[in-house]
Order: sequence, then C-alpha cells, then structure tokens
Amino acid sequence: MRVAASLPPERWHFPQPYGVRSLLVLIAAMALLFYTGQRVEVGRMASLVGSGLLAKTGLVEAPETGKGLDTVLGRLVPIQLADRQEVSRIENFDPDRLPAFAYLEEVRSSERTLNPATLKLEARPVMKTYLVQPLGYAAHIAIKTLETLEIALWGTIIAVAAGLPLAMLGARNMMPLMPVRTLARGLVGFLRAVPELISALFLVLAFGFGPIAGFLALGLHGAGVLGRFFADEMENADVRPQEALAAIGAGRLAIWRMAILPQVMPHHIASTLYILDRNVRMATVIGLVGAGGIGQELKGRYDMYDYGHVGTILLAIFLVVLLLDQISVRLRRRFL
Repeated sequence: MRVAASLPPERWHFPQPYGVRSLLVLIAAMALLFYTGQRVEVGRMASLVGSGLLAKTGLVEAPETGKGLDTVLGRLVPIQLADRQEVSRIENFDPDRLPAFAYLEEVRSSERTLNPATLKLEARPVMKTYLVQPLGYAAHIAIKTLETLEIALWGTIIAVAAGLPLAMLGARNMMPLMPVRTLARGLVGFLRAVPELISALFLVLAFGFGPIAGFLALGLHGAGVLGRFFADEMENADVRPQEALAAIGAGRLAIWRMAILPQVMPHHIASTLYILDRNVRMATVIGLVGAGGIGQELKGRYDMYDYGHVGTILLAIFLVVLLLDQISVRLRRRFL
C-alpha cells in the first residue's frame, strides 16, 4: 500500500490593511486639509469658539465676536407676535371700527425739532397713537408662510412637468437617437448646474419682485435634478418586460407606460418628495433676493434690525420644516 507524501502546511498571511501607498495618501490629504484650513481660517474659528466657551465659565474675557453674537441672539427673544402701527400712517383710519381684538395705545415721547426763533434743535413732547393687534404680526407671518409653501409646491409641479419629458428624451431605453439624448442630457445638466439663488436674481429682473421669480427658479433647477434622477431610474429598470412588449410590436410610449413606469414609480415618488422638501427650504433662501415668500420678509426685518420679528420668522420656518418632515415620512410609508 502506497502512502501519499505529506504536503507542507500552507502558510496563511494576514493581509496588511495599510501599506506605504495608503500612508502617503493620508499624509497628502492631511497636508491639503491643513493648507485649506489656513485659507478659510479654521484656526481662528476654533480660537474664537474656545474663547467663547471659556468666557462662559468666567475664566477669560469674552471676545468681541462672542459679545456681538450674544447681543444678536439676545435680541431675537422675546419674539414679536403683535403688530403696532401709528394711526396717522393708516389710510382712512376709523377709531370706531377697529379690527378684532385690536386696541389703541397712546405713547408719549419727545422729538427734536428746529425752533424758528432761535434756529436751534429743541426737544418737545409729542403724543402718538398706535393701533395694536395682539396677533397681527403672527397672522402676517402665517400668510407669508403659506405663500412660501405655494411657491415650493408650484416649483415642484414645474420640476416634474419639465423633468419627466427631459428624462424620457435622455434615457437610452426610451430615446434611440444619440443626438437627442445628448441634447436632453446637456439641458438637464445646465439646469442642475445653475443654483436657484442665481437664477432667481435674473428672474427678479425679468418678472419683478414676487413669487413668480421664486417658483420659476425652483422649478427650473428642480427640472434638472429630476431629469437626471428619472432618466437614471428608467435606465435601471428590468429590461425583460420591455423586450417582451417590444417583441409584440409595442411602441416606446406603451413600453414606458406598461413596463417601465410600474417599476420606477416608487423611485419617482421618492425623488419628487425630496425635491418638494428641498424647495420648501430653498423658497426661504431665494426670498432674500426678492423672490417672494417669508424670505423676503426676513430680509426686510433683518435690514431694519427688527430682531424680535426675525425671531418670529425663524420660529415659523422651524415649525414648517418640522411639520413637513413628518408629512414626508407618512407619505413615504404610504407610497413606498
């Protein structure tokens, strides 16, 4: 009986996780971060934050930047819910027909006027009457918030209406002509590359201040984003149902409606909800350049140093975003 020769035991080596190349890449990345950190003043930011934290404990004196930040944050509270207007500036004011829950308030103050006899500025007492509506500014912010939501909604509608045809023209399994696909993909890339804030600046010049520039800016950028998402989702759909329909002579639209759309519909809904959620946030930002909504009110109050009103606006934005997050979660659970 012949015994097989024993084979030498196999040597097992644990693979080295990090080599010389990984170490060099890490050193280069750290050097790049150090260089860029100096350019954007990361060190100064860390120093100011550290000084501010130490100042809170009383160990060091607060820096001027920290004092300014504390001053601004302190002015945001208390928030302003009431609306006060001087009755002399209200057209056709009737003191016998005040709005609900409104009341008149008289404030005694002094103002400096020129004395024609002495040609000197002298202080003289004046009495001013104000119309106070306890929740007047809160109601105004609610209207502006509703306008912001309407801008975001119509921006999303325009994004879907323009993005879906562009996606169908740019998807390989929908458009066989390469020049048409290239043109559609290029247009989608251009729309996606232009930020909403930049396009809103030019649209304000074209349409004037107001919500038109707002929802058009959101819609054009959203069309670029959805055009890319929708096209990629169509191209990733299972080809077997498409080939079966093509074998019996179905056209491109029939293949899209019966083979592609049922597969990609959940992804299309998720992408659309993402754009809607993003548009609500961006509707506030583009309002800063005059494109309507609550952002325009925020810019005006900030420029007038009405920080109590700014605090009310910021609180309203936070509540709206929180509410929309909950609605978005429920919609995703229902449709996805």
